[in-house]
Amino acid sequence: MAASLVLVLVAGVTVRAVLFRCPLLAEFISERVEVVSPLTAWKRVVEGLALLDLGVSPYSGNVFHETPFMIYIFHFLIDYAEFVFMTMDVLTAVALYMAVQDFNRITFLKQRFDYESKKYGTDVIDLIRTPKEMCHIPLKVALFYMLNPFTVLTCVAKSTCAINNAIIAAFMLATVKGSAFLSAIFLALSTYQSLYTITLFAPGLLYLAQKHYLFVSLKCPAFWAYSVKYAMMFLGCLLVTTCLSFFLLSSWDFIPSVYGFTLSVPDLTPNIGLFWYFFAEMFEHFRLFFLFVFQINVFFYTLPLSLKLRDHPMFFMFIQIAIIAIFKSYPTVGDVAMYMALLPMWSHLYRFLRNIFVVTCILITTSFLFPVLWHLWIYAGSANSNFYYAITLAFNVGQILLVSDYFYAYLRREYHLVKGLHLKNKAGRDAHIILK
Repeated sequence: MAASLVLVLVAGVTVRAVLFRCPLLAEFISERVEVVSPLTAWKRVVEGLALLDLGVSPYSGNVFHETPFMIYIFHFLIDYAEFVFMTMDVLTAVALYMAVQDFNRITFLKQRFDYESKKYGTDVIDLIRTPKEMCHIPLKVALFYMLNPFTVLTCVAKSTCAINNAIIAAFMLATVKGSAFLSAIFLALSTYQSLYTITLFAPGLLYLAQKHYLFVSLKCPAFWAYSVKYAMMFLGCLLVTTCLSFFLLSSWDFIPSVYGFTLSVPDLTPNIGLFWYFFAEMFEHFRLFFLFVFQINVFFYTLPLSLKLRDHPMFFMFIQIAIIAIFKSYPTVGDVAMYMALLPMWSHLYRFLRNIFVVTCILITTSFLFPVLWHLWIYAGSANSNFYYAITLAFNVGQILLVSDYFYAYLRREYHLVKGLHLKNKAGRDAHIILK
């Protein structure tokens, strides 16, 4: 299996290296609005570095919106930027591989215990996951990440989204391994880079609590004590990171330029998100209200999902990463690639998926139509912004259908594991499940 992983990594790095050796193609990709955003574009990082070299604060204008750590890292590594981004993708794939491998081992042991202790129904043998079925899943996850066109485009464009993906993968690995301190560090770094990932605190806490055999309940003092401990580690790491940023710049200018920019959405450059067109057409006196409504989407689902999926924190983490990718203010295809890489983890849900063919067609078709309608709008002048936003809506509807379909399939499988696969009503006839 290790040899197969190396082969996948080598193939992924080779594809990226070849594309980097085509300057015109790499330049074209780096300007695609689907691949980069005002927060993650490499050109903006270069402009920030130029201002820093001139002794001017990179946040003095309205161009640079990355974190201070990012600009100081590339201040020393700008000549090796291509190598840095390829390394980030490799580290992400390896971290996901190790995390999924460990998670599958724990899942198999828990499933075996539940089956032998009669917690499952008597006719659920078809739903039981086997070691043969699970052994190739970590490799598939690494393959889905390294050779996903979205990931490749993100790397070639040198979008800093690739670095945030690496931090999220490291957070997942630390969480699965049960290291609360490392989990808090990487979650703090991810939140520092992208404010929305603070919502991963909930699934991270639930997984660590179960890893340490704590009863997840608001009435359990041990769970509350562990929650406070994990929260203090996370907030402490975030505070240290923020203070170090202040000492690097001797200024707090990065807070409104990075986090204020993310939340207020002043730059309405078209992207694959839901914000830009809506706020471009909106009356100014309604802006604040709808800004609050749009931004709350990322955070709104965390509490109900925490209650519904408290016993399944890894699936909760997958759903939350997908929600961030869909509803954040400046999304890119790199965010989409992160949760799509985790789809092989839930291959056992395929029998319960209802719309997978339609959703796949929607996502593939809209992905190809993005550059077509952009060209018709911007260059040919034979279309307008409505055409491009229509494809954006279709793409996001496809993502929502994908996530909701997996959510339904997961809940239905868990129901059948307990109640049995072949349900009967009171009259002895076959019963059907109806979700309300």
